[in-house]
Amino acid sequence: MNNFTFQNPTKLVFGKGSIAQLPKEISKKAKVMLTFGGGSVKNNGVYSQVIAALEGYNLVEFWGIEPNPKVETLRKAVELGKAEKVDFILAVGGGSTLDGTKLIAAAIPYAGDAWELVLNPKLIKTAVPFASVMTLPATGSEMNSGAVISNVATKEKFAFHAHFPQFAVLDPEVTYSLPPYQIACGIADTFVHVMEQYLTSPGQSLLMDRWAEGILKTLTEIAPEIDENPQDYDLMSTYMLCATMALNGFIAMGVPQDWATHMIGHELTALHGLTHGESLAIVLPATMTVLSEQKKDKILQYGERIFGITKGSDGLRVAEIIARTEAFFRSLGLHTRLSELNIGEETIAEIERRFDERGVKFGECQNVNGAVARAILECCL
Repeated sequence: MNNFTFQNPTKLVFGKGSIAQLPKEISKKAKVMLTFGGGSVKNNGVYSQVIAALEGYNLVEFWGIEPNPKVETLRKAVELGKAEKVDFILAVGGGSTLDGTKLIAAAIPYAGDAWELVLNPKLIKTAVPFASVMTLPATGSEMNSGAVISNVATKEKFAFHAHFPQFAVLDPEVTYSLPPYQIACGIADTFVHVMEQYLTSPGQSLLMDRWAEGILKTLTEIAPEIDENPQDYDLMSTYMLCATMALNGFIAMGVPQDWATHMIGHELTALHGLTHGESLAIVLPATMTVLSEQKKDKILQYGERIFGITKGSDGLRVAEIIARTEAFFRSLGLHTRLSELNIGEETIAEIERRFDERGVKFGECQNVNGAVARAILECCL
């Protein structure tokens, strides 16, 4: 196990009716900016619950943070926050709303442009305190310091890390109205978050492996049950907590990480607007295939413990495990091939060019460069 330092300061407020606890977490003296997405929170009752809980507070509202939040929109929120001199921000929505809020919080005290902070997070010296009421389990953003922001002008999408939310309110009942596609993408996103931290090399940490496998196994078990009954409280509670635990640092302690699938997926989203979870469902099986020799031992362990695959030669088992992983994503109703979305050589060439131009090398072995990214994308066709 590698050396590590771990600290997660975010407080989780979990369960039925937990939105009503907001006054216990936010000072009545604070001028609070509420940030929202496209308006679904008004249809599912979350907005009214938040407003009722914060009755008597000095509130400012900002609406319109998109899935894959765009810096062009977030700049407007920064202007509003500066003009109103807000001193607390509450993100109400999914991971994209919170990701955008993380940049807003960092950019309000900053004199320059918000995109500069994405490109160089070292410029972030302070931030307006912020927290979240989560409505879509997926990104794990509610309990980590990361965010991913898109730039329409440059067709780029980059991650940055800054500050943690002070707290996160998670009420599984607010997920009952989510469309099946959003749930499917959220499950895929959660699954791949775990795989990025798990599917490297064996023998790093027995505890981290078992913890990660527990989340993966849980997701494969509950996914078909959620499809049948998306308003089952216990199922949605489990799903919601899986999403949080997948990316709050708990399964990353002392182990190598990959993240090549995410980096390639970000480019697909930046160039074509693919939903994040679906982009990962397309790329992960191909990453496993292209890097199968490098990852063979861990793939075999994953296949045995998650899918019960134990018979056959190593090569046959690896192929079956990758096929079962792709089949799991397809069982969610997601695409797993670029050709299904009419994405081909032009996009592959552009992503290869971008990787080469930036000189990036992703993966636990730092070997996923432009050429390897091309091979992975060609395997996605």
